[in-house]
Amino acid sequence: MMKHIYSICLFVAMLFATETMAQVTIDEVASNPEKKEFENEVKSGEVDAEYFSEAAYRAERRAIRQERNTIDFSANLHGSLTAFSKSWQASGDNTITLLANVNFLHTFKKGKFTINNTASAKFGYNNMKTDIGDGQQKGLWFKNVDEIAIATAPQWDMVKNWTYGANIKFRTQFAPGYAARTSKYNGEARVSNFMAPGYLDASVGFTYVIPSEKFPLKLNLAPIAMSATYLEDSTVTNRYGVPEGRKSKYEGGLSVQLDFDKSWGKNGWLRYRTTAYSFYGWISDLSQMAKAEDKSAYEHIVPTLRWENTIDIKASKYLSTQIYVQLYYNKAEIDKLQVQSMLSVGLTYTFKNK
Repeated sequence: MMKHIYSICLFVAMLFATETMAQVTIDEVASNPEKKEFENEVKSGEVDAEYFSEAAYRAERRAIRQERNTIDFSANLHGSLTAFSKSWQASGDNTITLLANVNFLHTFKKGKFTINNTASAKFGYNNMKTDIGDGQQKGLWFKNVDEIAIATAPQWDMVKNWTYGANIKFRTQFAPGYAARTSKYNGEARVSNFMAPGYLDASVGFTYVIPSEKFPLKLNLAPIAMSATYLEDSTVTNRYGVPEGRKSKYEGGLSVQLDFDKSWGKNGWLRYRTTAYSFYGWISDLSQMAKAEDKSAYEHIVPTLRWENTIDIKASKYLSTQIYVQLYYNKAEIDKLQVQSMLSVGLTYTFKNK
């Protein structure tokens, strides 16, 4: 019975499928040969592809600063220690010597304008057993090197190898100085101190630079110059040419200065620097010139000469030897040539951005 029912259902399904297929027809559609042009309704506009990059801006500014600025910094710490036991048969005294030296040079150049700024500081102390009387000895500290120097020189290009501008230099000391090692212990008067003396040199003139890297020499000629001496500590016994009852003295005249700075060898292991400054005054006291009844206040010729020589020899990156020699002559202070020489070995640190 079930077989007959399946046969009838299959027959009915085939019948409906045949009718459906018979009803499907395909009509021919005539195509339009006309060419259709499509229109772009999207509005176009200019887009700026440039954008601001903070990293690129900082890199550009850093490159410009490095091109315009030159920095040279060096610091030295030299010292020595000698010690003997009480049983040491040969003669000898326990000594300690320390010397610190810092030099800074900054040059800024933009277009025709250039400014050189320099700063240096030297300070040396030593300790040695000294006879303080009654057969007693005591280790006393005594300074042997003491100087602060700051200078600036703005210049403008004039013609080839020539510039015009100003030079301003200031020098003084850090700590009190005494005539002998026992002077401070015995309460004696000082011979020097901070701003006693203090020196200020200012000039306006022309500078010639020799166009040779093998011989980098600068010559400054200043027909208008001023040299001032300050004595702010009234307890200092040495007047340094400052009249009694006064704390300062100003001189007018002309000045000449020579500068040379060159390095040799790989990584500049040998460097020689020298500065020779000469001041020739024809007005001995500018502040009193208007008050003087005669010409004695500005008829005195007071020559001044200061010649500094520094030789740096690098044994390694952090070890160096320095030789320093200075000749100083100031007739207003003392009519004798003053000479200072120093040889030191120790640690050094140097930084250069170029």
